[in-house]
Amino acid sequence: MDVISAYREVGSYRGAAAMCGTTPKTVRRIIERHESGGGRPPRARRARNYDSVAELVADRVKVTGGRISAKRLLPVARAAGYDGSPRNFRRLVAGAKADWRAGHHRGRRPAVWTPGEVLAIDWGTLGVLHVFCAVLAWSRVRFVRFADDERAATTFALLAECFDVLGGVPKVVLADRMGLLEPVAWKAGTAGSETKLEVTGRGRGNASPLPDERWFAELQRRRLDRGSSAPSTS
Repeated sequence: MDVISAYREVGSYRGAAAMCGTTPKTVRRIIERHESGGGRPPRARRARNYDSVAELVADRVKVTGGRISAKRLLPVARAAGYDGSPRNFRRLVAGAKADWRAGHHRGRRPAVWTPGEVLAIDWGTLGVLHVFCAVLAWSRVRFVRFADDERAATTFALLAECFDVLGGVPKVVLADRMGLLEPVAWKAGTAGSETKLEVTGRGRGNASPLPDERWFAELQRRRLDRGSSAPSTS
C-alpha cells in the first residue's frame, strides 16, 4: 500500500509503518518530504582533493587535443599543489578527456545515396563456396551468386550478369578492399580502404534506368499526383 495513503488512513506514523511493512522513521521522512513540496533536497557536491588542479588539467587536455596522459600530467599537478593519489588523479584526467571528446566528436556522416548512382559489391564465403553480393545503395535491391573463386575475371563476369539482371548500369561500383580489380573496363580510384570503380567501358547514355531510379521516379510521380489532387488552401 502507498505510504502516504496509509498515513492518511490511520493518522499515525506507527500505524502506517505497520500497514506498509516499514519503520515509523521512514514514514515520517516520506510524509515530511511530501508536505514540503515532494522534492528530494539537493545533495551538495562533495569536495575532491583534485579540485584545485581540475582547471589546470582541463586546459592541458584542451591544448593537447585530449591526447596527454595522466602520467605526464601528474608531475605538473604535484608542482601546482596536488597531494592526492595517482589513482585519483587518473580519474580526474579520464573525466576531463571524456568531457573534451564529448564536445569534439568527429562522428560519421551518414551517406546520402542517389538513385542509380552506387552499386556496392563484396565477396563472402559459405563453406567451400564463394558468394558474390551486389546491392543498389538507394533501393537495397540485391544480387547474389555463387562461384568457385574470387578472381578478377569471375568478378567482372558476375558484374556483367548483375547489370543484365538489373536492366541498367550504375554510375559507380563501390568495392571493399578488393585489390584484384584491375582497370580492365573500368577506371579505378581509391578512397580510404575502399575501391571506387567508375564505369567507362559501358556508357550510361543508352543504358536503361536501374530499379531504384524507376522506383524513385514513380515515388515522385505519386507525390505530384497527391499534390495536384489536394484541395486548395487559398
